[in-house]
Amino acid sequence: ALGELQVARVLHDFINQEALPGLNLATEAFWPGFAALIAGLAGRNAQLLQRRDQLQAQIDAWHRAQPGADFTAREYRQFLEHIGYLSARGEDFRIDNGAVDPEIALLAGPQLVVPLDNARYALNAANARWGSLYDALYGSDAIAESEGAARTAGHNPVRAGKVIAFARAFLDQHFALSAGSHQDVVAYSVSAAGLAATLADGRRTSLRDGAAFVGLRGSLETPSALLLVHHGLHVEIQIDRYHPIGRTDPAGIADVLLESAISTIQDCEDSVAAVDAQDKVGVYRNWLGLMKGSLRAHFERAGQPIERRLNRDRHYRSADGKDVVLHGRSLMLVRNVGHHMMSEAITWRRQPVPETFIDAVVTSLIALHDLQSSGPVRNSRCGSVYIVKPKMHGPEEVAFADELFAQVEDLLALPRYTLKMGVMDEERRTSVNLMACIRAARHRVVFINTGFLDRTGDEIHTSMEAGPVVRKDDLRKARWLQAYERQNVRIGLQCGLSGHAQIGKGMWAMPDRMAAMLAAKIEHPRAGATTAWVPSPTAATLHALHFHAVDVFQAQRALDLGAGDELEEILQPPLARETNWSDAQIEQEINTHTQSILGYVVRWIEAGIGCSK
Repeated sequence: ALGELQVARVLHDFINQEALPGLNLATEAFWPGFAALIAGLAGRNAQLLQRRDQLQAQIDAWHRAQPGADFTAREYRQFLEHIGYLSARGEDFRIDNGAVDPEIALLAGPQLVVPLDNARYALNAANARWGSLYDALYGSDAIAESEGAARTAGHNPVRAGKVIAFARAFLDQHFALSAGSHQDVVAYSVSAAGLAATLADGRRTSLRDGAAFVGLRGSLETPSALLLVHHGLHVEIQIDRYHPIGRTDPAGIADVLLESAISTIQDCEDSVAAVDAQDKVGVYRNWLGLMKGSLRAHFERAGQPIERRLNRDRHYRSADGKDVVLHGRSLMLVRNVGHHMMSEAITWRRQPVPETFIDAVVTSLIALHDLQSSGPVRNSRCGSVYIVKPKMHGPEEVAFADELFAQVEDLLALPRYTLKMGVMDEERRTSVNLMACIRAARHRVVFINTGFLDRTGDEIHTSMEAGPVVRKDDLRKARWLQAYERQNVRIGLQCGLSGHAQIGKGMWAMPDRMAAMLAAKIEHPRAGATTAWVPSPTAATLHALHFHAVDVFQAQRALDLGAGDELEEILQPPLARETNWSDAQIEQEINTHTQSILGYVVRWIEAGIGCSK
């Protein structure tokens, strides 16, 4: 007990004995400051949650008074404005979020989401900045298993041949040679003029775009690695004529590595099951290990012990001998829980404390180890901490999160706006007030995104009293959903996120269906999204192909922003006008949704990987 604040012993000891040591913060000042933060903000948090309930009760009553889908959008909009659900658009503005790492501001690429309670997965995700294209293709259904290309227990040369052909076609498409094809190369070398290639017929050629060559490892005559860049993403051709793959390859290529998961969300929320203080400390301890660069995971593979740790940065040299150093890990964001979650890990006057307060303070405290580090394994080089805030309802809650972050900065003696905010556009009241939400945290926003499951869930919940909604397959085609996806990008661009923050799209939730992902998920960069969520390192590597195929920033410039007003479409609930479903259709729908829920929860219980599977 610390006055009116009571802290679970396991959390208290973790902070005092593991998180605080090594920082310029006194234990005697930290706990009273934490208590003052809770005392000052807990009542406001409760009022905001009560406001959610009040608005929902008013919407329910309105729909009960005029059930069905026949109400007019104009009347509905006026009603929502009257009760304060819809806020005024306000004046145009552009975000001003200060120092932001290039992975957030300047690069477009995949974003991996991973449960933070599993050290091995957390490390794999952080290290997924670089992924083997050969492994991703060979081990997934991205390469069809027809014509003798089955995934077998041992090496299948037919499948390997298709993998290599795919990789060579990728190189030809984005790193074309002035003459010939990468398929025909028998040797690569480097001179002061850049990359050169010798073809099977004896001709010498070079890259059509010489600026695509960045550096090498090894000697100029026989390099062991060639570093290329396209759309800001790096590709490494690994050359090793003694490697099992390289020794059978005419050019000695053993693998092609892609810069893949540019950023990673280390998740304290949906993909973990942390229900008590002991669970939370396990999550926080892994975050501490990531921020200090000390996290380790030990396991066995094929009977051999393996230790996983954070990758070091990658070193090359340019053609003229200058050092080239690239970040070896994803830029890590951390996702806190929402405002509505309460935790007995800390109580104030015997009442559970909003868990988002605990997450904000503890994850930021831990991130100080990165900000104050001078070691070889760093996360932010700009001195920022990136916190994703889920399930906020409207601009008042975003403004409250901004105030929470400011008080955390004061508690930890951080400069204002060190804590950056990712605003998840997954609640209906956020979607219909998105510009006001961004404005409420304009000095912190580094991220907005869309997501099908949470957003449709809140759509259904909000309009529950209006009547039954269309079936799940039809939800994906609903007008409001398409308008929601368009609006998110449009408003993000209007508010100046391009070049300063991420505009994201949601998760591909089927990690075993990579061929389908390759066919479908290219629509995200085409729509102007600078990032989109993936559930595994393999998916990150394959999704990176889309960001080579599409110049996202050019796609953004080509979008017709116009005045834009998707609001009335977004406000149109996906109600079913025809509900004469057969028993078989009803059973199928129930089974589909039940399976989705079980697929989520069973993974929490059995393996702790939640939405990642």
